[in-house]
Amino acid sequence: MKEFVYSRASGLSDLTAGATIIAGGTNLLDLMKHEVMTPEHLIDINGLGYDQIEEQADGLRIGSLVRNSDLAAHPLVRNRYPVLSRALLAGASGQLRNMATTGGNMLQRTRCPYFYDTRMDCNKREPGSGCAAIGGITRNHAIFGTSDQCIATHPGDMAIALRALDAMVEIDGKRPRTVPFADFHLLPGDTPHIETVLEPGDIITAVTLPAPVVGEHRYRKVRDRASYAFALVSVAAIIAMDQGRISHAALAFGGVSHKPWRDPAVEDMLLGQTPSADLFAKAADLLLEDAKGHEGNEFKIPMLRRTLMAVLHDTTGMELTA
Repeated sequence: MKEFVYSRASGLSDLTAGATIIAGGTNLLDLMKHEVMTPEHLIDINGLGYDQIEEQADGLRIGSLVRNSDLAAHPLVRNRYPVLSRALLAGASGQLRNMATTGGNMLQRTRCPYFYDTRMDCNKREPGSGCAAIGGITRNHAIFGTSDQCIATHPGDMAIALRALDAMVEIDGKRPRTVPFADFHLLPGDTPHIETVLEPGDIITAVTLPAPVVGEHRYRKVRDRASYAFALVSVAAIIAMDQGRISHAALAFGGVSHKPWRDPAVEDMLLGQTPSADLFAKAADLLLEDAKGHEGNEFKIPMLRRTLMAVLHDTTGMELTA
């Protein structure tokens, strides 16, 4: 790890141009140890007070410094937004959740091994150098939204649930604004090193959730081992039923794209329909219509199909048949 200057911020005015923000540091410190990131100045923002969970008339406001363990255990989250609590508990370890923050979790960077290995070409780490993952080991890489420049995946669990919940992101800086969580992360295109809509000097202050949907909330994560492993595929689902038909469907997918993935056409297909194995198979067909596997990760396509159909059976009350 290279030497750096460390300071603590007491207000937004202390956020020096060019400095790197640190809160929990669970991802940043790893990147610094590997010298993937070599900041000269770290500014600790833990004293800025963005660590509250507040009930609002139309939902919930979560400060960007709220720790993952506190968020997962909060009664309002567990009772009204259980998909978020379940996603958080599926990620990392208890020790890491005690340190990791809401904002930092949203900003965690890909776990692509080529990104972490500074001997390898990586357009995300060094724009224009190439992508060693393409043609390399792709087991954990994306099947949606890839480009010739990058096939890395977003590694988070929390973000997948926030995408299904239609969260909003509050941003402060030179241009204070609130953006839909759906627009916060970017696909790689020709600029995989630009991962979010944050601009220089921006800071995430909070995430807001709309009024909760009364229905079945599920987060299913398929991974190589039972704990402390990133998703091969994951599904965050919120399904509501009315008189035997699907009245609300929100489905977000992890482990399969550079950003939390969601396909509104799949949800539209389900709305107003009576659950059936045939309907779920058609929804999976539509979701995977544009999926593109690479040698080494093509197994994710049938895996995601099976996972989606199992979650839909579970959330609609349909019994799986052999």
